[in-house]
Amino acid sequence: MGDGDGWADCDSGHRHWGRHGAAGLLLYHMDSEPYVLLQKRSRVSIGGGTWGLLGGARHSHENPVEAALREASEESTLDPSIVRVHWLDGEHHGGWSYETVIGSVPERVDVRPQSFETAKVAWVPASEVDHKKLFPPFAESWKRLRRSMYRVVLVVDTANVMGSRADGWWRDRRGAAERLRDEIASVYGFTGVPGAVADICFPEIIMVVEGAARGVASTEGVEVVSAPGLGDDTIAELAAPQAPDERRLVVTADRELRARCEAAGAMVVGPRWLLDAIRRSCPA
Repeated sequence: MGDGDGWADCDSGHRHWGRHGAAGLLLYHMDSEPYVLLQKRSRVSIGGGTWGLLGGARHSHENPVEAALREASEESTLDPSIVRVHWLDGEHHGGWSYETVIGSVPERVDVRPQSFETAKVAWVPASEVDHKKLFPPFAESWKRLRRSMYRVVLVVDTANVMGSRADGWWRDRRGAAERLRDEIASVYGFTGVPGAVADICFPEIIMVVEGAARGVASTEGVEVVSAPGLGDDTIAELAAPQAPDERRLVVTADRELRARCEAAGAMVVGPRWLLDAIRRSCPA
């Protein structure tokens, strides 16, 4: 028992499980279509006999991602270390919230029940989820969240972003690129992703550097690519999605590069979007 186990009332007068809210894991594997990992609730659980997400009460010291992965590993044999988290979406009820963590795994691993709350665990093709007897709250959220089963790769035009703020970058381009890299790595989730259904995105991040900034090292959460020639050419090459469940988002204000990236299938946002995310994460 943790400090989150227990009932809570929201401002609308409804009773929910989880004193500090709750979180669940919408886990998928991309095959010919997405396969979703669903839990059949045991008869002694709330909504017994229905299908929904692995998840449960969030404890006071946990963020939603930690809570969802812990609950999934307690209710099943899923190894949380293999989960790649892509999105976080919240349903807020005034004083209580349910957070859905959307993530993927590279293989459709064997997952089995591991607690009294779980009668069965199964990988279900996304097209067949609606054919199951679903836990009502999940059935409602599934209508929307099924469109969030994809991952975002963020490609940063480093020179263009650095040039968008007057912080003395021209005196030390390499140092400015390293500073930008560390600032981007510090951002815990991005909001306002074009076309997104879920609230917060956890993208894979690629920074492209050129000229005097070549050779800047990658860091945890940010891969740095040194362009052998013009940075724009490398960015345009990286703009094309590499997998069916992948969307690429390029950060640049360069109009010509924007057109090249969009032609390759990428979405494009300006540097202000990225700098605002950094500012919210690291207020000076």
